[in-house]
Parts: sequence; structure tokens; C-alpha cells
Amino acid sequence: MGTSVLSLRMDHVLLERLRHHAAKRGMSVQDYVVRTLIRTDFDERFQSAVEETEKFYGLT
Repeated sequence: MGTSVLSLRMDHVLLERLRHHAAKRGMSVQDYVVRTLIRTDFDERFQSAVEETEKFYGLT
């Protein structure tokens, strides 16, 4: 699997908040953002799978 670059423009306040959250976890801002995106993506895929399963079994 290769990697790609994503460039973000954000205001100073948001960047400082991200730095603070990342530092509490001993992470870089980049690692913190990537892990947050991965976690969100997993949560969305998991919820979608649950909904599909409920539809399949007629639970909704």
C-alpha cells in the first residue's frame, strides 16, 4: 500500500487544539489526525454493517 499527501489549511486555534490533544497522547499532530480519521472511518463502516444486518434479519 502506498501513501499519499493530504494538505490541510486550518486556523491557529484549531491547530493548537490538535497539538494539545496529540501531546496528551504522546503523538504528533499528523499521527493524531490520521488515527482520528481511521477511527471515524471504522465507526461509520461498523454502523453501516450493523444496519445492513438488521435489515437482513428484519429487525428494523
